[in-house]
Amino acid sequence: MSQTEGLLFVADEIAPYETHPKSCQSPRLAFSNSDRGVYLYHGDCIEVMERILRKHPNGCFDMIFADPPYRLSNGGMTCVAGKAVKVDKGAWDKSEGIEIDYAFTKEWLSSCQKLLKKDGTIWVSGTHHIIHIVGFVMQQLGLKILNEVAWEKPNPPPNLSCRYFTHSTETLLWAAKSDRSKHVFNYADMRSENGGKQMKTVWQFLPPGKSEKSFGKHPTQKPIQLITRCIRASTQVSSIIFDPFSGSSTTGIASIILGRKFCGIEQDQSFIDISVGRIEQAFQGDVT
Repeated sequence: MSQTEGLLFVADEIAPYETHPKSCQSPRLAFSNSDRGVYLYHGDCIEVMERILRKHPNGCFDMIFADPPYRLSNGGMTCVAGKAVKVDKGAWDKSEGIEIDYAFTKEWLSSCQKLLKKDGTIWVSGTHHIIHIVGFVMQQLGLKILNEVAWEKPNPPPNLSCRYFTHSTETLLWAAKSDRSKHVFNYADMRSENGGKQMKTVWQFLPPGKSEKSFGKHPTQKPIQLITRCIRASTQVSSIIFDPFSGSSTTGIASIILGRKFCGIEQDQSFIDISVGRIEQAFQGDVT
């Protein structure tokens, strides 16, 4: 049994939509394309990862991109189209206190570490609300932090309170499974992309435009170009990419574009619907 067949093999426990009522709380297989090695599960990431681990106790993914809840939806304000609006993304993004936020981070990150192959790497994005907890947990678990990348947004919303610097970056931590991992880094490709010079750890990309949100909006959606660079930098064409917080499945779209295999998990039905539309369109050659 190949590794991608093994990812589909968890369908013996996680049924596809057509045989599993959408009202059911158990995980479901929302989308699969075995020819391309693309699978999307609807359910709680911890539960689905546990089931995959039972099939692959030694790991099965070459790279993970995780965009966990930032825990920043706590009543703050931001500026959108010149108007003050709440930054609240949803109940899933509210902080439950540092102890609970830490415990959840350790739980999902520990499962991700186990799911990585011995030479695999993980990228985790976040703001100051959560990324320092992520970095601390990575060190506790024995992951080897390789780089801290700053994603700079050239057109950030202004700071309305005028009591802080304008928030214009998000952080990505790139880490190997352990200090014994021989991680992939496509140095020549990154240097070529950067005009023949070594690529630095400050990357400038615009947030996703309307074309990337044609099937609907996700409040923390990442630009395809950002995740594409992460995948190109740290995987080979035959690699299997995993995203435990798939959202609108930008990681899946980037994987399809680059000819990689993909497995994602998302718990919100509305984002599953957006994801399926985007994935199906990507198979037709549309990158949105």
